[in-house]
Amino acid sequence: LSIDETAHTLARYASICQEHRIVPIVEPEILADGTHDIETCAYVTERVLTAVFKALNDHHILLEGCLLKPNMVTAGMQCSSRPSPSDIARYTVRTLQRTVPPALVGVTFLSGGQSEEEASVNLSAMNAMPKDRRPWALTFSYGRALQATAIKTWAGKADNVKAAQEAFAYRAKANSEAQLGKYKGTEGGPGSESLYVANYVY
Repeated sequence: LSIDETAHTLARYASICQEHRIVPIVEPEILADGTHDIETCAYVTERVLTAVFKALNDHHILLEGCLLKPNMVTAGMQCSSRPSPSDIARYTVRTLQRTVPPALVGVTFLSGGQSEEEASVNLSAMNAMPKDRRPWALTFSYGRALQATAIKTWAGKADNVKAAQEAFAYRAKANSEAQLGKYKGTEGGPGSESLYVANYVY
């Protein structure tokens, strides 16, 4: 019931946006809190996206004028085993294939508490997969995973502005390469610190 109600709310929001000639960004998120493995996340994400697209269809949403902003399919932050970027890419793209119509313009992933580096590397792994497996544009809509290092570097001090700008440009370039499947990552480099906040409340 909670999935259906949330899907209905997202679809109603999308309908209102399109009535006013605004492109809706539909954001169903499976939170990273918990010990669940990647298979469980894939199963739940598939259920949620199925409900969301049924609701979008029920509300006559034009998919060509809509964006989806989901989580990547990965294990819970307290899970003992951490999936590789290739596993995250494979499970995420498979979940999208099973639930997201090709008419949708694009998928703009949220980072969901991943580090800046993880979010970039995982996005790149998806875009390195064969194009026929992903008919949508797969890109990013990150907040913390784009800005965290830059904000930390700046620390509100005028003397740090140039270094903060360079940090932001570095991460923006990394994500630009990631949406082309060309970002390889830097082990232990800037942005490798986890951005996960337990029990985060919006």
